[in-house]
Amino acid sequence: MSIEELVDGVLAGRRRHLAKLIALIENEDPAAAEALSLLYRHTGRAHIVGITGPPGSGKSTIVTRMTSEYRKRGRTVGIVAVDPSSPFTGGALLGDRIRMQEHSLDDGVFVRSMGTRGHLGGIARATSDVVRAIDASGKDIIIVETVGAGQSEVEIIDIAHTVVVTDVPGSGDDIQAIKAGIMEIADIFVVNKKDLPGADKKAAEINTMLDLDQNMGQWRPPVLLTNGRTGEGIPELVDKIDEHMVYLRESGALEEKGLQRSRDELHQIMEYRLTQELLSRLQGRPEYEEAIRKIAKRDDDPYTVAQRLIAEFLAGFSRQV
Repeated sequence: MSIEELVDGVLAGRRRHLAKLIALIENEDPAAAEALSLLYRHTGRAHIVGITGPPGSGKSTIVTRMTSEYRKRGRTVGIVAVDPSSPFTGGALLGDRIRMQEHSLDDGVFVRSMGTRGHLGGIARATSDVVRAIDASGKDIIIVETVGAGQSEVEIIDIAHTVVVTDVPGSGDDIQAIKAGIMEIADIFVVNKKDLPGADKKAAEINTMLDLDQNMGQWRPPVLLTNGRTGEGIPELVDKIDEHMVYLRESGALEEKGLQRSRDELHQIMEYRLTQELLSRLQGRPEYEEAIRKIAKRDDDPYTVAQRLIAEFLAGFSRQV
């Protein structure tokens, strides 16, 4: 399949072509970057929703229920579920999640599981590119569900327009509600499994935390009660997600997020490309291997060696320019 055929297929919303592109992205194939470059002008239209929270808070069930609600409203949905990686293959351990398979035959829904491959922050390194590919395919809503590693999952804020943080009754003591990190990135809080004892108390704790927040802007994150198993509260959650996007547009925050995301993406791509270029020039060279041996023997340190190698690389680049 040529790059042109791949790009045309993605733009036409064909599952096979989109799945092929995502596979190229995950395998870091150079063809992926070429395809994404051609697709870039067709992106930026989807509402990207991040779902994060501690393990066991029912994120996958909520995502499935949200997808059903969006489909009732006539919107198409892409789902990126970031799962733990197999230590042997690097693939997602949970695969295309069984709980989301009720949508597998719906052409208006595309589900993809990704392995973290050891990347911290709750999302895979390639997630941003995968989201962009799904965006180019024409999906209205893209839901990114993080791996569920707790308070390390703050990187989702760099991808999503709206971040939903889930929690459940009995998941921790009162202090949990005021911890920094994951609790600070929420645009919407969801206390799931509302039928369990303590749900109202958990919601009150979160609202108390919000009352104490001196840095809150114009948008106060609502705290919603849901039951992913029965679907209670899901329509209200979707309404609040839509309301948040209206707020982003009207306040100018959507444009600010776009600028920051573009800046971050450019920095990440340049950092990755420069690192790959530097390593490709160094690996296998006798002086590089000798430097590694010296570090292992503690005759040298990696900080000094890295600084020296980068300086030499940049000096050589300057001479070429």
